[in-house]
Amino acid sequence: MSTTPVAVIVLAAGKGTRMKSDLHKVLHPIAGRPMLLHLLDNAATLSPERTVVVVGAGREEVEAAVAPLGATIAQQAEQLGTGHAVMQAEQALAGFDGDVLILYGDVPLVQPATMRAMVERLHAADAPKVVVLGFRPADPAAYGRVILTPGTDRIEKIVEYKDATPAQRAETLCNSGLMAARATDLFALLARLGNDNAAGEYYLTDVVELAGGAASIEVAADEVAGVNSRAELAGVEARWQHARRVRAMADGATLIAPDTVWFAHDTVIGRDVTIEPNVMFGPGVTIADGVTIRAFSHIEGATVAPGAELGPFARLRPGAVIEAKAKVGNFVEVKKARLGAGAKANHLAYIGDADVGAGANIGAGTITCNYDGFRKYRTVIGEGAFIGSNSALVAPVSIGKGAIVGAGSVVVRDVTDDSLAVARGQQEERGGWAARFRAMMKAKKDGK
Repeated sequence: MSTTPVAVIVLAAGKGTRMKSDLHKVLHPIAGRPMLLHLLDNAATLSPERTVVVVGAGREEVEAAVAPLGATIAQQAEQLGTGHAVMQAEQALAGFDGDVLILYGDVPLVQPATMRAMVERLHAADAPKVVVLGFRPADPAAYGRVILTPGTDRIEKIVEYKDATPAQRAETLCNSGLMAARATDLFALLARLGNDNAAGEYYLTDVVELAGGAASIEVAADEVAGVNSRAELAGVEARWQHARRVRAMADGATLIAPDTVWFAHDTVIGRDVTIEPNVMFGPGVTIADGVTIRAFSHIEGATVAPGAELGPFARLRPGAVIEAKAKVGNFVEVKKARLGAGAKANHLAYIGDADVGAGANIGAGTITCNYDGFRKYRTVIGEGAFIGSNSALVAPVSIGKGAIVGAGSVVVRDVTDDSLAVARGQQEERGGWAARFRAMMKAKKDGK
């Protein structure tokens, strides 16, 4: 691989009007992460010396998103074409004499291997001055066409669809807009661009003809799918999810109905994990080996240890830690809480801001009352404790090791180890009262 330094320019100045959104187009999420950050993550594998994101409107929100990554923002005040957009990065790349990779913020699925191939092509024996990424879609539609010298990867011309002749439109190799060039050549070529075309814009692709030597690399159309509308965003999400599901299964997980499982960008799945239909992963989830996740569960910001079982219809919220062989059953919600090894909350419970010891059992209908309207408080349940059904544990409160809480209790004070706590009203029975009540009510009704 070439040791020449690399810089990355990401064009993100489009207005995105078809998205009909107050959020900048390139910040719309794919798998829970802005599409722009997906692209920058992939570009980061090239260890670029500089990264520049060119924006138009919405500079502040894009700048906030990329600042932690060390990217520089350049402003394109007027929308005068892709060539003009790249020109706005010149100052940020002053003094840089390596290779420049030009990407698009709304084309987020370009893979690191493709980026490397584009840069490497600049250093082949028959090195071109410019490398263009091409693709052959099922329907070329109104894409710009890449015209090659027959039998080679050398480009004779790139022509926008609206400027193309019928013969040129018959070509199937299309221009993705992605490009690589040497910095020493790129800005000199851009300075020579004109706007004598149907749109009156400065086309980046015109540098190909000006360079007098360019080559094309082809990739699958899915890899350069762009996002200009909500429908296209959904299409890119579907492509990303499909690839992630395939990888999960290749890595040793069983997905009973793959198309119904939705991963986040950072989901970690171990081996011998079984995932039933209709499971949703939010960001920040790590699932260890041998876990079973039953249908219709939602998991976000959680860590699950080996052999645990979740669901069906379980919800793990951020801060949930489920230790080895613990069980979170149907309609159980866990938030900012730990379930120790072998602990069970089998059904209809809320466990929030809590620490549940190993082997403890949480009965149906149990809740930790963790919020008083102003602050959150913590509940501690000791190892081997048994919490009876329909109990309310009013935090802050501790239930000792091996203690038992009787069903229907409202616990407001700490319970010592191995104790029985019962906190409910005294049961009374009045013989015959129900029969007398029915007779009285019937008489009233008949009297009317």
